[in-house]
Amino acid sequence: MVDTRVELSGIRLDNPIIPASGTFGFGSEFAELYDLNLLGSISIKGTTAQERFGNPTPRIAECTGGMLNSVGLQNPGVKAVCEHELPELEKVFKKPVIANISGFSIDEYVQCARAMDAMPQVGIIEVNVSCPNVHGGGMSFGVTSEGAAEVTRAVKEVTGKPVYIKLSPNVTDIASIASACENAGADGLSLINTLLAMRIDLKTRKPVLANKMGGLSGPAVFPVALRMVYQVYEAVKIPIIGMGGVGCAEEVIEMMLAGASAVQVGAANLVDPFACKTIIEALPQTMEKYGIQSLKEIIGGAH
Repeated sequence: MVDTRVELSGIRLDNPIIPASGTFGFGSEFAELYDLNLLGSISIKGTTAQERFGNPTPRIAECTGGMLNSVGLQNPGVKAVCEHELPELEKVFKKPVIANISGFSIDEYVQCARAMDAMPQVGIIEVNVSCPNVHGGGMSFGVTSEGAAEVTRAVKEVTGKPVYIKLSPNVTDIASIASACENAGADGLSLINTLLAMRIDLKTRKPVLANKMGGLSGPAVFPVALRMVYQVYEAVKIPIIGMGGVGCAEEVIEMMLAGASAVQVGAANLVDPFACKTIIEALPQTMEKYGIQSLKEIIGGAH
């Protein structure tokens, strides 16, 4: 029997598969499709201090090898998430969840982190400093070492839960930003978020997205994500959750060989709501195919 179990900051996961924030709602929406307890964990939809309607439409554009989104962190606000969304998820998912938070100021990150710290079912707080779809927030903190470290320190001060910083690929040196987060006290890292991209409508001769630019996700970004996970693994000693274009069990193993301790699946859920379930079911056979007895033993194995 192969062993699919992994660990993130002392939290044991039955397998490394986690639906990525923004691609799985708040989790309970998928409960009518299959037993969510198959999953390693769930990273819930990005949450901000106040309710957000998000960006104007159109927010989605197709492209070769993936899609662009410019949803703009639409969510009901942290109070509603803690009072309604997380209790609803707890009815159908009995494992620790990952709470993804974002903000437009340090104070907003702190407010969200403090609220999530009080929720028993939250195992990890994932701090999004990398959303490319909002103006004046998110990515503005994540593109410099100083900004990412400042958010890390502020969040760590108000929570005893593990803090994972979600990094932006829209930088020249992701490893130095990762190191700054580690030095500021981060317990782990999540990478990558989407790549800034755009499409132009040939008939109107204007950008397809109302926000002009959005985040590219899907199979096209996988080699970029893999490269960045590999680079960051060499720069830090804290765990990495790898993500970006993962769509099958083979790519999960590739991510783990690059240095990921767990793997989030994003855009694939939007194409096929059973994507995570399919990957989890395929993992044991894929491990046997490549002579892998335990996933924990292959983390960073390509180095």
